Amino acid sequence: MAFDWKTRYPHKVVDGDRAVEMIESGSRVFMTGNCSVPKVLLKALVRRAPRIQNVEIDQVLTFCPDDYVSPDMEGHLRINSMFISENVRQAVNDGRADFTPVFLSEFPNLYRKGVLSLDVALLHVSPPDSHGFVSLGVESGMVKTPASQAHLVIAEVNDHMPRVLGDTLLHISQIDYLVPVSYELTEISMGEPSELSLKIASYIAPLIEDGATIQAGIGEIPNAVLQDLRDKKDLGIHSELISDGVADLAEAGVITNARKTLHPGKIIASFLIGTRRLYDFVDDNPFVELHPIEYVNDPFVVSRNDNMVAINSAIELDLTGQVCADSIGTRFYSGVGGQLDFIYGASRSKGGRAIIALPSTTRRSNGTLVSKIVPMLTAGAGVTTTRNHVHTVVTEFGAAHLYGRNIRQRARALIDIAHPDFREELARQAHELYHL
Repeated sequence: MAFDWKTRYPHKVVDGDRAVEMIESGSRVFMTGNCSVPKVLLKALVRRAPRIQNVEIDQVLTFCPDDYVSPDMEGHLRINSMFISENVRQAVNDGRADFTPVFLSEFPNLYRKGVLSLDVALLHVSPPDSHGFVSLGVESGMVKTPASQAHLVIAEVNDHMPRVLGDTLLHISQIDYLVPVSYELTEISMGEPSELSLKIASYIAPLIEDGATIQAGIGEIPNAVLQDLRDKKDLGIHSELISDGVADLAEAGVITNARKTLHPGKIIASFLIGTRRLYDFVDDNPFVELHPIEYVNDPFVVSRNDNMVAINSAIELDLTGQVCADSIGTRFYSGVGGQLDFIYGASRSKGGRAIIALPSTTRRSNGTLVSKIVPMLTAGAGVTTTRNHVHTVVTEFGAAHLYGRNIRQRARALIDIAHPDFREELARQAHELYHL
């Protein structure tokens, strides 16, 4: 018999405006993000903002309009982001929003350990099943712990939210206010990878053996890598996120998870970024499990997967192997995310590989072409992954294997995969800095 939650819990069912009236001045609010931003609640909170002061919204990555972080919100709503998305980047660098650097594997512990107290959690969930359990849906892994620590839990209940399995369930009795909504989730399409990304992928694919377990993030290069793995057999997935490319390989029989040493037979992730094609694939699919990010990204959990391959990117990388992935000089751009979690976990895995993949060059806003492999990181740049953790670096010019190599050997290997236009200058500076 269907679970009539609106009749069972009529005192909890409210609209968005009524729900956010419970958010008082001075509150700290966690908001689920990525493709699961609770849009109705967020719009209602923006409408309420002029009547409240000093409300902090904690978030990770969000795909939504930036009106909640506009200059008009100053003194009313202030974002504290653990990973900077495009919609809040300007506000962070203007000083109107905050950035808290933290590994994704440790982010939930900020609430669990009481480092940050949490007044309200804004969720976005599926309708409840016949037993009254909702699924936290496409953002489950980032939400489970904050939801358990907040004093007040408010959830949009969306009939378009897929019922994703794993450690994703929350009983409706644990939610204080339920806001019925019906709208399509945000969709993020990777599109077709560029020729450059496909070239980089062509150097990565040979490093991935049949039966390997993969972590691949979002973006052109991971998407290109996935497309270049169609001839592989029995691949597995253990990744902080999955996108449409994983669904494609699973349905093609390439991803079977059959040889995984941890969670065999299961795709393991923490959240999803993709299109309706991905959401339909995961809906009530026991082949896919989402788990809390503090478990999925724990380097010591990651390392239990034999032949674990972690593929991550960088903004720039110096000739000793230091990786910056969160800032452009002193300008904050994104965040640490799960890069080091997986790089370290893969490096500890039996047969594992830790890969940093990046184009050899980028263009500045003025059109100038610059090398992403540099003698020294830009002043003020953060070290996301240390030179001690990086094993392999790949550009469109090849793969440089750094593990066990001294500084002079590393510099030589990295110059060899830099863009040819910059190799002479890099070699000159490497001679001065590292006696190459």
